[in-house]
Amino acid sequence: MANARSERHPSVRPSGQPAAQSQTPERRRSNFIAESWAELKKVEWPGQNQVIQGTVVVLVACLVVGLFLYLNDTVWKHVVSKILLGQ
Repeated sequence: MANARSERHPSVRPSGQPAAQSQTPERRRSNFIAESWAELKKVEWPGQNQVIQGTVVVLVACLVVGLFLYLNDTVWKHVVSKILLGQ
């Protein structure tokens, strides 16, 4: 039914969408910067301890995945050379 409304009234646009290109590029750019700055003020930035913990988690995850891929590659290299290639 929502499509029927927009078909009857083509000038009606959903809320939250920008108006037609009536603003100058400079005005739109300044609006974008002002709105971006306002959103950045709302962000809850992590503290130093949270950043350190997150970094450690990422490094450990990379180490675990790297080790898994290395071992998997080693096993499959032997499987391919012994079974598939018959060497």
